[in-house]
Amino acid sequence: MNRIRSIELLAPARNADIGIEAIRHGADAVYIGAERFGARVAAGNSVEDIAQLAEYAHMYDAKVYVTINTILRDNELEDVKKLIWALYDAGADALIVQDMGLLKLDLPPIPLHASTQMDNRTAEKVKFLRDEGFEQVVLARELSLNEINDIHQACPEVALEVFVHGALCVSLSGRCYISEACFGRSANRGECAQVCRMKFDLEDAKGRKIVRDKHLLSLKDLCQIEVLEDLLKAGATSFKIEGRLKDADYVKNVTAAYSQALDRIVRNNPDKYQRASRGAVKHLFTPDVSKSFNRGFTHYFLHGRQPDIFSFDTPKALGEEVGTVKEVFNNHFTVAGLKSFSNGDGLCFIDSKGQLHGFRINKVENGKLYPLEMPSQLKRHTRLYRNLDRAFINILAKESAERVLPVDIEIEDTAEGFRLTMTDDNRCAFIDVEAEKQLARTHQSENIEKQMSKLGGTGLELRSLNIAYSKNWFIPSSKLTEWRRMLVAEFLKRNETTRSAANTLRGKNAKAATLTSVPKVITYLGNVMNSSAHEFYKERGAATVEPAFELSHRSEVPLMFCRHCIRYSLKMCPKTHGCSNPQEELFLRLGNGKRFRLEFDCRNCIMKVSNCD
Repeated sequence: MNRIRSIELLAPARNADIGIEAIRHGADAVYIGAERFGARVAAGNSVEDIAQLAEYAHMYDAKVYVTINTILRDNELEDVKKLIWALYDAGADALIVQDMGLLKLDLPPIPLHASTQMDNRTAEKVKFLRDEGFEQVVLARELSLNEINDIHQACPEVALEVFVHGALCVSLSGRCYISEACFGRSANRGECAQVCRMKFDLEDAKGRKIVRDKHLLSLKDLCQIEVLEDLLKAGATSFKIEGRLKDADYVKNVTAAYSQALDRIVRNNPDKYQRASRGAVKHLFTPDVSKSFNRGFTHYFLHGRQPDIFSFDTPKALGEEVGTVKEVFNNHFTVAGLKSFSNGDGLCFIDSKGQLHGFRINKVENGKLYPLEMPSQLKRHTRLYRNLDRAFINILAKESAERVLPVDIEIEDTAEGFRLTMTDDNRCAFIDVEAEKQLARTHQSENIEKQMSKLGGTGLELRSLNIAYSKNWFIPSSKLTEWRRMLVAEFLKRNETTRSAANTLRGKNAKAATLTSVPKVITYLGNVMNSSAHEFYKERGAATVEPAFELSHRSEVPLMFCRHCIRYSLKMCPKTHGCSNPQEELFLRLGNGKRFRLEFDCRNCIMKVSNCD
């Protein structure tokens, strides 16, 4: 008999309020940064805020994962240990980590998830992490369905987490040092300067320009909403939305869209899948991922190498395509298309020179669009995009979803008074109250149900009421209200106590019982920044452990490792397009004059970017 698999929608949370909205809109788990040591330094939160988020999440059996996914200096280890203990006490369900030095610390029994910053691309790597005590592994974004399936078949007991939506890093995660090399801002320390989103020239060895002033390393955004079932069949368990710096409207919309898509899969396959959290979600709007920030969408390498992954014109959001310009006048224009527009909409277009232009609509009247300032580059037949839908944003600014737990309430009489019991599908709480009994003159069931149904604001919803009286007792409405509040408080307290105990049982200390083996040489790609990580690899058989790039800048090593290939994208690939001179050297040059050498490992389809200044 096949076991029903729990599937998890994992949403980002810049702060606790956005995390609560993510759960309200259908997330089974959220990931959030702590005060320090997260890979998004601009998205930190206090332990108290994370505790608040955990309390809300656990009502629905949703989880809170905290990112401690930077590499650490020696003088930070004691602070990070204290922080982890505080997060454990606050109710965090797991930590997403990168630095293997953490496994040498005295950690609480909290589950560890392996960050994508660990470069998790092979079954061998996932087995290694499993043996070291990791319960969930965030796979590299570049993997295909076949590669994910191969990892799952080799490690079926490991929960595999995959990115399904949001921004893509052009370099293999954890193997990008270009920001550190150029600006002293380490991606492995949460300070990425996003060099990949900048403009470059492509030059040959003689400095001749092949491409001028283009975003040659900028990728489109990931969107796998149409292929979630394929990912499930390949072995993925957790579906991750990127965006810990995104606003609430983005998280609400994208989370709702993916939650609805997963619910459809569960409804069609009740014998195979179930959602990992509980509670009925009612969305008060129709989600549409094209209306939230995006650079255009791609499946990336899910179906193998595709030509549609890059966005050379702009790294900014284009949004949804809304039609083409029909007529242009002095102060307004018209659009051929089926979309409606609102005052305050943000529109953009790319001109004939490949430059992006954006503008705001001041007034919409009788099909005519009046911008605040008429863009001079706007011409007939120009393709238009909307990157700010004012009507949609206004909907999301209001309450846009409800999530409730259905509960059953029973009231029975006792020798001293009454017992009230609240249950859901797997939890139970009760209170005993002393009260004098007096017979009622009329039937009381309607009033009792009315008072017990008043659960607004609690996250609970009355599913059924059983009045198990031996006689028709009279209870004043004021007493019923008081007892209902006491019962709700007891139920929610019992819920938190049960979750905490379960978390302790689920958690495993991150120290492995047996030592796994590692390569004899751990290069700078191991990102070893502290003595604990150095000791970790030495204990597992490494003869040489090189320091992290952040500790020792090296001019002779690649700064980026990319599955995205510029030669392929420009139809210069010797395998696919028959490039006449596959040995020709190519270089990227930034606007400040800094130059980088491109190296092509065609056997493994990897492009390397190296410093040559």
